[in-house]
Amino acid sequence: MSLRLAEKALLESRSYRVRSLPLWRPLAWLARGWQDLWRCPGPGLLHGLVAALFGTLLLAMAWRHFWLLIGAFSGFLLVAPLLVTGLYAVSHDLARGRSPNLNTALACWAPRDGRLVVFGILLAFAGTGWVMTSALLVTGLVPRRVETLEDFLREVVLARDGFVFESWLALGALLAAPVFASTVVAMPLLLDRPIGVLGAVLTSWKVVLEHPAALALWAVLLLGLTAVGMATAMVGLIVIVPWLGHASWHAYRDVVDGSAWAERDG
Repeated sequence: MSLRLAEKALLESRSYRVRSLPLWRPLAWLARGWQDLWRCPGPGLLHGLVAALFGTLLLAMAWRHFWLLIGAFSGFLLVAPLLVTGLYAVSHDLARGRSPNLNTALACWAPRDGRLVVFGILLAFAGTGWVMTSALLVTGLVPRRVETLEDFLREVVLARDGFVFESWLALGALLAAPVFASTVVAMPLLLDRPIGVLGAVLTSWKVVLEHPAALALWAVLLLGLTAVGMATAMVGLIVIVPWLGHASWHAYRDVVDGSAWAERDG
């Protein structure tokens, strides 16, 4: 059974060609995402507001436990493709000349599509696993308690002895890189086309392997803009989260050629 599923996923993935991609194309995705955000601002700004409120709540709850906070915020990046699923649907409709609204975005959260549910569970496990791993690494290897930002900077980032911060970064990259490669186009592909979860993940990996430089730039832009949003006391996330969500849809549509398949909605 597992072999048949793997063979099916490979066949599905091969049905999607990867288009040529200039290095600076991610900047065009940001431009298109910005346009979509303001063509239909309501759903996007609501997503951004929820993300900002969640971040503020997390900050208030874990500020005195910075070892947990830093892992939670970095874990947020792993599950972000799931959180903006509704915005992919909005961009999908805008590209087809429709007039999407909040119901368009919320309809994606109805558990009708088992593929999205499965993929969401996998991302949730990845995010939770990193939060726990990050917390264990900091609390287990740092000799003193890390409770505030100052503690984290002094005892982890600027520590003279040991390599805790370097180990934390390396372990985070070791987890984040394959998650990014697995998700960069997988969620919008699942929303747009009749493909299985494994087939979507393999297609996402194919995109990254064929265009590592452009996708590395895209990852840096995602990380950098999200960090800016968090650094503005979460206020910036109100705009940045939906902006990146819409841009991610255009990244998928720009690089994945599924002309061999009929559009999901005809």
